[in-house]
Amino acid sequence: MSDLEKINSIFKDKINSVKTKEELQSIKTEFFGKNGQITLQFKKLGSLKPEEKKDFASKLNKIKESLSYQIEQKNFAIENQEINKKLQHEKIDVTLPVRPYHHGKIHPVSQVIDEISSIFSEIGFSVAEGPDVESEYNNFTALNTPEEHPARDMHDTFYLEKNKKLLLRTHTSPVQIRTMLNGKPPFKIIVPGRTYRCDSDQTHAPMFHQLEGLHIDKNVTMGHLKGCLDYFIKEFFEVKNVKMRFRPSHFPFTEPSAEVDIGYKIENEKIVIGDGDKWLEILGCGMVHPNVLKNVKVDPKKYQGFAFGMGIDRLAMLKYGINDLRSFFEADYRWLSHFGFDPLDVPTNYRGLSK
Repeated sequence: MSDLEKINSIFKDKINSVKTKEELQSIKTEFFGKNGQITLQFKKLGSLKPEEKKDFASKLNKIKESLSYQIEQKNFAIENQEINKKLQHEKIDVTLPVRPYHHGKIHPVSQVIDEISSIFSEIGFSVAEGPDVESEYNNFTALNTPEEHPARDMHDTFYLEKNKKLLLRTHTSPVQIRTMLNGKPPFKIIVPGRTYRCDSDQTHAPMFHQLEGLHIDKNVTMGHLKGCLDYFIKEFFEVKNVKMRFRPSHFPFTEPSAEVDIGYKIENEKIVIGDGDKWLEILGCGMVHPNVLKNVKVDPKKYQGFAFGMGIDRLAMLKYGINDLRSFFEADYRWLSHFGFDPLDVPTNYRGLSK
């Protein structure tokens, strides 16, 4: 019996006794591995005479193909056997109801930030961001806030150092300072973000969200401010006609300053924005104080502009009928399931935003 016939005979005896993939892999290594029996036979070809080499190579290739085919068939048989074994011991009840599936909702605050950002982006504003931990200079001094101003008091501000040099920002206005210090006019930005004040009740929270706007250029006037806010209010509340008034006020960083009120009425115990004999304050605004421009090295004789600020949480409450600010931060899935926005299934309003 030749060497090839012996190899073929040994292989058949071993392949017939194989029951697992591990045993099959062992046989494959024994015959086709680096030092396998078939591999060694191929190495012999170099030492054979030319007339012997052709005949030996032909027989060797046939045995190799035969053994490889048997290994493939054996592997297929073992896999089928394993599947049949699982089917015999595992059962699936196709009559069972499907498992409940829950997908996330967009939080009302995130939704309103997206809506407001989209509205202002359409009239040329870009979004700017800054850190929650701020310096006392950016948060107060650069914004023309006097040393004796009540906002600096410990009762309103979360200071992080005894010398009061670091604090949790009380508004997003410090980002306006950072933007102007790091660039050159004109500036046209909105700044949404978290802010912090020591206050907590049904309409106040120690952490809440604000959005501020800033437009600085050579010929910006109070009329531009009014037109900008008139456009925003109509787009945000989705009303064509809305009464709006500017009521004189005071902020250290703007002069003149104003509170913006909009008209509303009560229908079926709900607030309806637009016409009406009642007024609702929704934001503060004014022309940027010359001292603020000087503090950021902008010449107030060449440039002027306006700024405004609004509470994102309160706008969300007003637009979507939420009556308690604290519920925004309680992480109650039931509340979010009711007031949240489905990013996939619900219809969309203007600009493709979920409604």
